[in-house]
Amino acid sequence: MFFSMFTLGLAGLTFHRTHLLSALLCLEGMMLSLFIALSLWSMQLNSINFATSPLILLAFSACEASVGLALLVATARTHGSDRLNTLNLLQC
Repeated sequence: MFFSMFTLGLAGLTFHRTHLLSALLCLEGMMLSLFIALSLWSMQLNSINFATSPLILLAFSACEASVGLALLVATARTHGSDRLNTLNLLQC
C-alpha cells in the first residue's frame, strides 16, 4: 500500500507538472508515504536504534515544505503565476 502511495506521488510529479503547487503536493505525498512506512518498519523491529529515523525524516519534510512554499511565493511575485511552463531558469 505504501509503495503504491509513493508510486502515485511520483507519477503525479512526472506527468502533472503544470503548477508548482501540484508538484509540491506530490512531493509531500511521497514524503508522507515514506514517513509512514519508516515508522511502521521501526515499530515492527522493536528497536530503539531506528526510533529516531521517522522523526528525522519528518524534520527534513518540514524543511522541504517551507523551502517549497518560499519558492512558490517568490515565483508568484516575480512571474505572476505558479505555472511551470512559464518559468525560464536561464533568466534572472
